[in-house]
Amino acid sequence: MRRESHVRFWEGLGVKLPQATRRNVYARSQRAGERVMAWLRRVFSRLRLRVNEQKSAVGLVQRRSFLGFAFTFGEEPRPRVSDKAKRALKARVRQLTRRTRGRSMEQVARDLHRNLTGWKNYYRLAQTPSVYSELDGWIRRRLRALQLKHWKRGKTIYRKLRARGASHDLAAQVAAHHQRWWRNANTMPKIALPNSYFDKLGVPRLAA
Repeated sequence: MRRESHVRFWEGLGVKLPQATRRNVYARSQRAGERVMAWLRRVFSRLRLRVNEQKSAVGLVQRRSFLGFAFTFGEEPRPRVSDKAKRALKARVRQLTRRTRGRSMEQVARDLHRNLTGWKNYYRLAQTPSVYSELDGWIRRRLRALQLKHWKRGKTIYRKLRARGASHDLAAQVAAHHQRWWRNANTMPKIALPNSYFDKLGVPRLAA
């Protein structure tokens, strides 16, 4: 069990304290967690501290997150990236790979390199490699869609795909529906825009 307490500090007794802090308290059972919750309220009240009730709860450790981390279910829980942290990363990648942003693939790759490298280093303790692989695939699909958008016209898309090894039928199919960026990015063969292409641009792999 886990008790997460988000506490907003007051200034008191002439000591300037941080505006807010977070604490985790682990107990063996739900009842033990609730007893700790009540005890913490009493202690904080005597210290003139206020508990943020909206962000405080007693619950299973697997269902709670702390600083972007959570734990897996099972007999031996492992640290993982929280769902909220994954959503935040995807939102940032969407922003950087927005097709109306007006930046070249090289510029987008540099932006992603800075963001993904820092994110990967922060979550290096997470033991869920499948999450990294899933995110890698999603990010590269975004990049393939962006590249198709940069090529714009169907004729250009056909010529570029053929030059990169795509068959006539597939290149013609993608070119005929060239404005379906996201769908085409998933059906396009890896030989046309393989992962190694993005490696050369400097986009890091989270699962590596």
